[in-house]
Amino acid sequence: MLKKLLIANRGEIAVRIIRTAKALGYRTVAVYSEADAQAMHTELADEAVCIGPAQVAASYLNADSILDAARKTGADCIHPGYGFLSENADFSNACKDAGIVFVGPPANAIELMGSKRRSKIAMQEAGVPVVPGFEGDNASDDELIAAAADIGYPLMIKASAGGGGRGMRLVSDPSELADNIKRARSESSQAFGDDELILEKAVIEPRHVEIQVFADQHGNAVYLGERDCSVQRRHQKVVEEAPSPFVTPDLRAAMGKAAVKAALACNYEGAGTVEFLVDKDRNFYFLEMNTRLQVEHPVTELVTGQDLVAWQLRVAEGLALPLAQEDIQLNGHAIEVRLYAEDPAHDFTPQTGPLHVFQPAEGEGLRFDTGVRSGDDVTPHYDPMLAKVIAWGNNRDEARRRLIRALEDTRVFGVTTNRYFLSRIIADNTFGAGQATTAFLQQAFSDDPSLQPARLNIRKLALAACVLAHGATGAQTWSNAPATNTPIKLDTGNETVDLLVQSQGDSLSCRFEDEVHELKEISIHHDVLCFTDNGVRQRCHYHRHGDSLYLQAFGESWSVTDLTHQPAASANGTGSGRIQASMDGAIIDVVAEPGQTVLQGETLVILEAMKMEHPVKADCDGVIHQILTNKGDQVKRNQLLVEITTGELSEQENKK
Repeated sequence: MLKKLLIANRGEIAVRIIRTAKALGYRTVAVYSEADAQAMHTELADEAVCIGPAQVAASYLNADSILDAARKTGADCIHPGYGFLSENADFSNACKDAGIVFVGPPANAIELMGSKRRSKIAMQEAGVPVVPGFEGDNASDDELIAAAADIGYPLMIKASAGGGGRGMRLVSDPSELADNIKRARSESSQAFGDDELILEKAVIEPRHVEIQVFADQHGNAVYLGERDCSVQRRHQKVVEEAPSPFVTPDLRAAMGKAAVKAALACNYEGAGTVEFLVDKDRNFYFLEMNTRLQVEHPVTELVTGQDLVAWQLRVAEGLALPLAQEDIQLNGHAIEVRLYAEDPAHDFTPQTGPLHVFQPAEGEGLRFDTGVRSGDDVTPHYDPMLAKVIAWGNNRDEARRRLIRALEDTRVFGVTTNRYFLSRIIADNTFGAGQATTAFLQQAFSDDPSLQPARLNIRKLALAACVLAHGATGAQTWSNAPATNTPIKLDTGNETVDLLVQSQGDSLSCRFEDEVHELKEISIHHDVLCFTDNGVRQRCHYHRHGDSLYLQAFGESWSVTDLTHQPAASANGTGSGRIQASMDGAIIDVVAEPGQTVLQGETLVILEAMKMEHPVKADCDGVIHQILTNKGDQVKRNQLLVEITTGELSEQENKK
C-alpha cells in the first residue's frame, strides 16, 4: 500500500493531484522552486521541499533534487503531472532504481512514444493507420529536402522529440523548406535538447481527435471516449471538448480499438492519450501518443464521472482497472478552455506581473483547475496559464452557454488575459455548429476585434472616469454632492485621452471629443460600480492599484492609467523606434544590422521565452541606428534591444 505521494510539478496540475491524493488518504509532498515558495501547491501539500532556483533546469527538471526530496520526506511514490519530467524515461528509471513508484508508464514505453519517428514506425507495425511521410534516423537537411520532393506539398516538418507545436512547421512551397528546417531544428533543440526532425504529408483542415486510454499491470486496457482538440493556434490547443461533435459511434469504436491496440503494442501502464488526425471523410491517422495525463483530462472526467488521477494511483499500486470497457458510459458534454496571461491584441505576447484580483466564476456545471490566487505574481519563468475553465452540460449548447457565462463572470485584474478571445470562440457560429477544424482560428479569427488593439469607446471611458471621479471618496452615493466639472487624462494603452467629467448628484456625464455619455443613479460599494445607462441598471467591477484602474463589464475587461495629476512626459510607445523586449528571455537570433532600412512589422530579433520563439519587430519604418543585444544574451522585460531612426540617417549619424 502506497502512503505518501510526492508531486514533481507545480501550478494547477500539482494542486489538482494533491486534492485527489488527499481525498484518497495519501500524505502529500510538494516540491517548489525559490520563485514558488508561496505558491498554492506549496501551501496545499502536507510537506514541501525547495528544490532549487526559479530556472526550470535547476529545479523542476532537476531529477536528483526531486529524488532527494522524496528520500527526505519518505515519499514512496512520485506523480510527475504533465510537462517537466513526466515523459522522461531516465527519470522513470531513476525512480525505480531508488525504490520509488513512478506514477506513469514504464520507461521503455515513454522512450518509444517520445520519439515521433520510432513511435510512427511501431504503429505501422501494429496496424494502426499513420500519415504518409519520412522517418529517417537523424536525417540531414539534404536528406529531408530530398524526401520532401517524394512526399509532395504541403507537408509538415515535426520535431521527433516534440509536442505542443514546438519545432513544427507547415511548408507549402519548396522554396520555404530549407529555412523552415533551420527554424524547426533550432526550436526543437531549445525546447527538447534534440533537433531530430521528421516529415509528414499535411492533412489539410483535419480534426484533431484524441482517445484517452488506460492500461493496468494485468494486461487490461480500455478507452474512455474521445476529446476533440481541433481549435488550435500555432499547433497548440485552445479549446478541448468531449465528446467530439464530429465523431460518430462507429468512428469512436474504431478509433478506440486502434488506441488500445497502440497501448498494448508498447506494454503500456497507466494513463495515456493517443492522438489522431481525422480528415473530412472520417479517415483517421495516428499522430502521437502522450505518455502522461493530458492538460485537457477534466473534460473526460466530467463526461465519464471518473477521477483519472485516482485511476493512475490505483494502477501504480498494482490494482486492476476499476471498470471494464462495457461499463464506461459517456454522459452529457464538457468543454475546456485555457485561460492564459497573454495579450491577444499584440500577437498573444505572454504577460507577467502581479495578479491583483483573481476570482473564478461560480455556477452549476463549472470547474476551475488553477494554481493561482489573488495576490500572486505571474512570473516569466513558467507557462502563463492561469486556469483551465471547464463547463459541463446535459448537451453541447448547455455546456457552451455555461462556459461563455463563466468566462464573462471571471474577474482577473492585473494582467491582460485571453478571456474575451476565448468567449468569442465558444460563441462563434462555426464552433457552435461543430464544424471547427484545425484551420478554424486562422480562417475565422484573423480579423476578429478581440485580436486587434481596440480604441476604448465613450461608454468604457465614462465608467473609468466615474470610478476615478467618485470611487476614491469611499462614498456609496452622491445625491447631495454639488455640481463639479473635472478634467481627467487617461492612458488607454493605445492613446492618451482628455475627458471632461460633469458630476451632479448621482449622475455623471463624460465628454470625449464630440461625444457625450451620461450615467445615472450611480453608487459604489466594495469595488462594484452600479449605474443606470439608457434606462438599464447595470454593474461594473473594478480594482484600483496606484494610478492603474482595471474594469470589467459587458463580458469584457479593460484598463487605464490615470495621468490627470502626472507631469507631461514624452511618449516612448508605439512608433517610437525604441524596440524593447516584451518579456524576460534569451536572444536566439539577430536578423538585422545597423544601417539597415526596415519597414514596420519587420522582424529584427528572435527572442526565446517560455519555450517558444517570439519575433521582435520594428514598430515604424526607418533605419536601424544601433542594436544593443547579441545572440545568446539573456534580456529582461522592457530592456532596450534596437533603436530605429525614422527616415534616412544623415552622413554625420552614419559616421557616428
